[in-house]
Amino acid sequence: MFRRRRRDEVAADPDTSTDAPGEAAGGSDPQPAFDRPLFAGFDDDDPDAFRPGDAEARLEHGLERTRGGFMSRLRDYLGDGPGGPAWDDVEETLIAGDVGAALSMEIVERARQRRDPGGAEAAVRAELASLLVPRGGAWEPRSAAVGRPAVVLIVGVNGTGKTTTIGKLAARYTAEGRTVLLAAADTFRAAAIDQLLIWADRAGVQVVSHAPGADPGAVVYDAIDAAVARGADLVIADTAGRLHTKSSLMDELSKIRRIVDKRLPGAEPETLFVLDGTTGQNGLQQAKAFHDAVGLTGIVLTKLDSTAKGGIVFAIEHDLAVPVRFVGVGEGIGDLLPFDPDAFVAALFA
Repeated sequence: MFRRRRRDEVAADPDTSTDAPGEAAGGSDPQPAFDRPLFAGFDDDDPDAFRPGDAEARLEHGLERTRGGFMSRLRDYLGDGPGGPAWDDVEETLIAGDVGAALSMEIVERARQRRDPGGAEAAVRAELASLLVPRGGAWEPRSAAVGRPAVVLIVGVNGTGKTTTIGKLAARYTAEGRTVLLAAADTFRAAAIDQLLIWADRAGVQVVSHAPGADPGAVVYDAIDAAVARGADLVIADTAGRLHTKSSLMDELSKIRRIVDKRLPGAEPETLFVLDGTTGQNGLQQAKAFHDAVGLTGIVLTKLDSTAKGGIVFAIEHDLAVPVRFVGVGEGIGDLLPFDPDAFVAALFA
């Protein structure tokens, strides 16, 4: 069934969120609704938001606070003064930049032993770059077989920018020519579906939803069915924001993964954890818990432009061995950037 919603029927703030109260209620699930957006495109944003040449400039601009924060102090301490680099201060600065205590010690120790011809700064830069997970070229969600959609599950705690991330991903992939379908599998909050509709409306994509309180797994199953029927090649599923300490909700994520496997045998859905870059090491602990529970395949690091401690990127990839897939460096629709390790390190030291 298709239904339209007016803008005055949806929540005013797409980022407002509260903790999920608990498990979905029992009983039979309603038939899914297929929500068609009122218009396509981001008429309030730069129409050239996804031009490849803009990514480097956006990244440098988004890392201004980090460059002016711990990176500025780091480079001062790495200077070749009369006494040489102040290694103790370098270590403390890395820790303050959310790199982590143990890892900072390792970086300093290895950098001191490198004796890089470019000096101490070049040695530390090389050590930081070596922490990032190797990439095999540009990443994109891939389906298990021709004619089947790729599936991306978006997970995380509330308040990290999960819904905004979904909207920006939908817009990016739509601009690249993909047919995207969203699954409103956060059924614990009545406003969650409406919030997702706002972003679907802006991105020009459709949403599969059930009534509040429905089984999230059923929503994802129906979304995959709809994607197959309509020839969509990418399903992005919202999931209820949850604390990593809520075992019942973490179990639900595992159930959704099993449902995807049942509907698309052999599929390997991407599970992206949205991490607020301003939460630092606390966010890293949350990501570890999610990774242990459901097996993350990537990280979306949001609000990186709002922190002066961009070192969390290195801690994430070193501690989890899970690649950062996207970084959020601004509020614009084109400010969710595919993560390029070389470009990131270069922007830090620019």
